[in-house]
Amino acid sequence: MAVMTRATDTEADDFMQLRPLLFSLAYRMTGSVADSEDILSEAYLRLRRAQQRCTPIDSLRTYLSAVVTRLSIDHLRSARIRRESYFGTWLPEPLVDATESEFNRVELADSLSMAFLVLLETLTPAERAAFLLHDVFEYDYPGIAVIVDKTESNCRQLVTRARRQIATRRPRFDAAKQQRDELARRFFAAVESGDMKPLIQMLSADVVAYGDGGGRGPSLPRPINGRDKVVRLLTAISEAIRQFDLHLEHAHVNGQPGALMKDEQGRLLNVFELDIFDGTVQVVRSVVNPDKLQHLAPLIGPDHPLRRGGPRVLPNRARTDPISRNPED
Repeated sequence: MAVMTRATDTEADDFMQLRPLLFSLAYRMTGSVADSEDILSEAYLRLRRAQQRCTPIDSLRTYLSAVVTRLSIDHLRSARIRRESYFGTWLPEPLVDATESEFNRVELADSLSMAFLVLLETLTPAERAAFLLHDVFEYDYPGIAVIVDKTESNCRQLVTRARRQIATRRPRFDAAKQQRDELARRFFAAVESGDMKPLIQMLSADVVAYGDGGGRGPSLPRPINGRDKVVRLLTAISEAIRQFDLHLEHAHVNGQPGALMKDEQGRLLNVFELDIFDGTVQVVRSVVNPDKLQHLAPLIGPDHPLRRGGPRVLPNRARTDPISRNPED
């Protein structure tokens, strides 16, 4: 039988030690850095109130995981309505060069990818919570039952349904990180220089490009499919880089190869992430929505042509590119 103790100031200090775990859980639940920070702040306040009431806490880790999970579930239920009316493709807020020690585990790094987080959007909030707690964070079913306030049997059913839902669409990545990074380096060098010939060879035949501008910058209302169309899109981006004196900085975005597009003052315009498998780029994602980037760096202001004009402000040769028209044309 577990020994029950009262929350103490020491346990409140331990919140900071648990913070990386709690943030990892909240972020994988919500896909939002800002919302995860808000959830952690509320969790800390609830811990302090529990201390003041001398509430018995068996395990601080379990207690805080439960608070963060339940707050995240509440957030997801309200966020679904907003995401249904979101302009174009919704992508998670990017995490750049995450250094948490847990990311050394391959399965945790892959579960941080944008591809995986988008896939989790197909689950109900309860399924998402149970699946993450069990398959990613390795909680046992009795612990999950306490956290999500359901029976162990219900938790097993939630995890089983979640696994079935994502099994056939779970993203795959090349295992060799060094090879992925080298391919990404050559990919972004080609985009920056405008040399499309080597870039074409790096793209899979069925490559897909997603752009999240939220209507506040160059946006793709729908994904762009196929090598030819994606090359035209990348050509437009390359021309914009040179026309507006931008550059690409290599980075790891959500655990995958990526890059940050910045101006000469170091202000950020957008973030790219690549899915690389079987030695080719399978997916290109771009997050331009400034609401999703403000936690990373100072941003290029709203008066910049690529911000002010939305998706139609691009170099002249790009006017026939899918980014400025219907991407399916």
